[in-house]
Parts: sequence; structure tokens; C-alpha cells
Amino acid sequence: MENLSVGDLAPDFTLSGSIGSEDTEVSLSDFKGKNLVVVFYPLDFSPVCSVQIPDFNEDLDEIRSKNADVVAINRDSVFAHKAWSEHLGGVNFPLLSDMNLEVSAKFGMALGDVGITNRGVIIIDGEGRIAFKHIENAPPDNTLAVKQVIRELDALN
Repeated sequence: MENLSVGDLAPDFTLSGSIGSEDTEVSLSDFKGKNLVVVFYPLDFSPVCSVQIPDFNEDLDEIRSKNADVVAINRDSVFAHKAWSEHLGGVNFPLLSDMNLEVSAKFGMALGDVGITNRGVIIIDGEGRIAFKHIENAPPDNTLAVKQVIRELDALN
């Protein structure tokens, strides 16, 4: 498990996933020159994640207006992501599958002892460097608000 700090170069990755019901493949390099909000979350269909991911989806236009985009990563399969997106009424950014927790570990977000991804947000700037990192112990009342992420994006511009 890596211990990345603000200012470090983000590790490259390529993951399969879905946007709504459509398959996709996403690489960090797809976002060169753009800020990327990477949302790590434990599991689809869990109570906190079922609030957090729709919040990002709801504010997606505002996030994109800040020269940024969003991806979300956990260990669930692409099939689970599609079903969960449908359950949520659609998610308009990639839900990426990191089934072996390899990418989550590179970002210091894998909870290997329990086999899931930790809850947190990393913002990668347009040059591929970590600009913001927030890791949570996953209690529902401590979830990072999307408005705070937007403030962090404002600080980058």
C-alpha cells in the first residue's frame, strides 16, 4: 500500500467500469490537462455510498465547470456497478471496478484485511499530481461533502 502525499505524482491506472448501463474503460491519462476527482468507496448498495455517489452525480455539472471530472472506484464488478447505477436512477460518471484492489492499494485506499476499498477522495490536478487527499474511517456522519470538493477545485483554478 502506497503512502501518497499531496504533490506526489499519481500512479497511472486503467480500469474497466460502466457509465450507467454502458461499458467503459478509463485511464488516468484520459484526463491529462484536467482535474480529476477520484472517489473511493467500499461497496455498491451500501447505505453511505448510496448517498455519497448520487451527491457527486447531482453536482457533476458544477464539478465539470471547474475543468474537472469524476470517477469512482471500488472492488465491485462492472455488472454490480451497472445494477447499482440503475438502482440509483443513473450515474453519469464512470464507476470503475478494482476487483483485486491493485489500484486502490497504489493510492493507499485498500483495506486489504477486510477486502474492500476505504472511503475517501483524491483530487489529481491536470499535471497528474495529487492536489488533495481525504481518507475517512467511513462513519456516515463524517462523509466528505461534495461542496468541500468543489471548494478544493476552486482553489486549484
